[in-house]
Amino acid sequence: MARRASRRCGESIGNRIVAALAPAALPAADINVGGELLRVIVSLVAIIAMILVAGWVTRRLQRRPGGGGRRIRCVESFAVGARERLLLLDADGKRLLIGTGPGGMRTLHVYDGEAPRDIVPAASNEPLKPVFGDLLARLKVRS
Repeated sequence: MARRASRRCGESIGNRIVAALAPAALPAADINVGGELLRVIVSLVAIIAMILVAGWVTRRLQRRPGGGGRRIRCVESFAVGARERLLLLDADGKRLLIGTGPGGMRTLHVYDGEAPRDIVPAASNEPLKPVFGDLLARLKVRS
């Protein structure tokens, strides 16, 4: 019996030491599932809103009205080949035709006089081709 008592005493001392060294168990925290879900949804909406605002700002900054005081403006660009292009530029009131390619850039023609402000297409006797939107509207009315 003495051995049993000593074992119990030893076990008791060991358990006491382990219990003293181990941190006390924390009570289970009450988790508000509805509040956490609301926080996640609000955070997601805020991130999506920031992405949309950043896109709007970049688009707004790229569109500068009146050229921003620039003296050179690209009127039109036309791809002639895989790496060759024709550029129609307005520079200081003159219109230039520029050719670009792997070998560099060349001025092909300088138009005399001032660059026209608004180009109005010449009227032709041919009937106008229907616009895709008009054809779609006709199909919607039939069905």
